[in-house]
Amino acid sequence: MYRIFLLLLSLILFVVTGCSTNSKPEYSGTNYRQIKHYEIGEIVAVRNVRISDDGTGTFVGALVGTVLGSLTGGGRGNALATLIGGLGGAYVGGKANKANAQELSVKLDNGEDIVVIAKGQSFLVGDKVKIIKEGNRVEQVYRIR
Repeated sequence: MYRIFLLLLSLILFVVTGCSTNSKPEYSGTNYRQIKHYEIGEIVAVRNVRISDDGTGTFVGALVGTVLGSLTGGGRGNALATLIGGLGGAYVGGKANKANAQELSVKLDNGEDIVVIAKGQSFLVGDKVKIIKEGNRVEQVYRIR
């Protein structure tokens, strides 16, 4: 019974961490008080892209896979199941943590042409956007009317 509970708990944690999304823009606790600058522009081209895993999904997947694998078999079989579970979990976690995004070519109101990557939203050519940045780092991109 304990193993089934642990297996279900691990599976739930894996799914929740891989599928969690936040619909609101989020600032880190260390930089929310800093002054940000913004640019206004119009999107002239959109291209769909994928953002690769930053290592988090691979790590969590390997951890969960190793734990689940260690619950299987005994002796040499247990060691093999642990290894296969860890490798399989790392592969699945890395794939699950990839994100869809859009590469936006933007003509800024000051005449400059830039490219930014935005994820979690859907933009179209002709949309007017506000790009909030800190130095050269893009914090947020959102549509304005």
